[in-house]
Amino acid sequence: MDSVATSSAQRWALCSLLCLCLFSVGLLLGSRPFFSTPQLWEHFSRAQRQRIASTAPPPAPPHVAAAAAAYHDHDVEAPAPDAGYGDLGREEEDDEEMALGSAPAPAPAWEDGEGEGRECDLLDGSWVHDPAGYPLYQAAECPFLSDQVTCRRNGRPDAGYEQWRWQPRGCGSARFRGAEALEQCRNRRLVFVGDSLNRNMWESLACISYTALPDRSRTRIEDVSSEYRIFRAMDYNCSVEFFWSPFLVKLETKQDQTKALKLDQLPTMLKQVVGADVIIFNTGHWWTHTGKLRAWDHLERNGVLVEMGGEEAFNRALRTWARWVDHNIDPTRSRVFFRSISPEHKSANWCYNQTTPITNEAIIPWFPKGLISIIERNIQNMKTPATYLNITHLSELRIDAHPSVYTTNRDGKPLSTEQQQQPIIYADCSHWCLPGLPDTWNVLLLASLTRHPSNVH
Repeated sequence: MDSVATSSAQRWALCSLLCLCLFSVGLLLGSRPFFSTPQLWEHFSRAQRQRIASTAPPPAPPHVAAAAAAYHDHDVEAPAPDAGYGDLGREEEDDEEMALGSAPAPAPAWEDGEGEGRECDLLDGSWVHDPAGYPLYQAAECPFLSDQVTCRRNGRPDAGYEQWRWQPRGCGSARFRGAEALEQCRNRRLVFVGDSLNRNMWESLACISYTALPDRSRTRIEDVSSEYRIFRAMDYNCSVEFFWSPFLVKLETKQDQTKALKLDQLPTMLKQVVGADVIIFNTGHWWTHTGKLRAWDHLERNGVLVEMGGEEAFNRALRTWARWVDHNIDPTRSRVFFRSISPEHKSANWCYNQTTPITNEAIIPWFPKGLISIIERNIQNMKTPATYLNITHLSELRIDAHPSVYTTNRDGKPLSTEQQQQPIIYADCSHWCLPGLPDTWNVLLLASLTRHPSNVH
């Protein structure tokens, strides 16, 4: 009898020890990777609905440039729709002066996989050469890439610019795969609204998704209009869309063929983005054009021609956009992002013949700080949480990633040998090669979807 009891006690001790070991192994394997699983989106949606229901949204924390700009700022302007959408001019009378506020606070950091409570910032990091993991796709695999940015196809001899991975400091180092983008897009609409740099980003995400599909025949590219393109992955009920709207506010062609930029109206087409799961806006570059490159002949507000400086006009346009988002976007259903300014590399930091990233010390800021402050202030003052996807600094390092002379001319044909030998005129240092840098923007966008929205990022 004693021997039976002893044997039972020994078995109980062994079982207890085994359970303790399994529990310890579970703790060790429970860390999270750099890119979280799509289920976190559902957690966000539930948390957002509860938060919105219980409380109001919280208050938010020289020769090269001239010649090249004259050639490359030639994106075909889509015809403006006939009718405006949402005249916000009267409301602006009650909100004439926006409180400037302080500079936006840093974004909330994202927990990594190295311990509970540990945090990291996705946008603070460095570029790591990773030829085993990048590029995420080959240009030849993606039939709808525009010729303007398929640099290898246009004769670029080096491929190193495709092989750099952004590594946030302190975050996990798990590599991103296209299948993760498809899962993030399952049963969702992701919509990009803005200029050709957002089109660059749209093409990137569409190609990442397309090349990851097991059956690529189950896709569609729909050119709804000159302003509107859609990529659909039917088996995932996923759509990635692009609306052309370089100013965000409405550009109207008058009967006398002059063009008016309406600072208090948004284009009619923006009604179609309401209800999308993720909306990524951008604007900025077209506001800096002057002389013959400027897209408008005059400014309008409340149907009346007005005169004002560029920064004041930009601020009024951003206020119109912000109010439209606050009035039309349901934050329990949709995530709103504003992608920061995409840097150019002209003049002192010229992209021609560059094949590797530069260091922080070599960065020369070029975009007007006043316009950047206007963007950040308007986001900060929005009632609807809008994440500021600040890709500017990490992109400033990528002087090597532009098409340069490996692009197309105004007829859509690759530059001739003679044209390539005139980089001062023809080098494109504004857009980005694909595969390339915009792929990283999308990796960061999708990773940000697993975080709670904040008004500054």
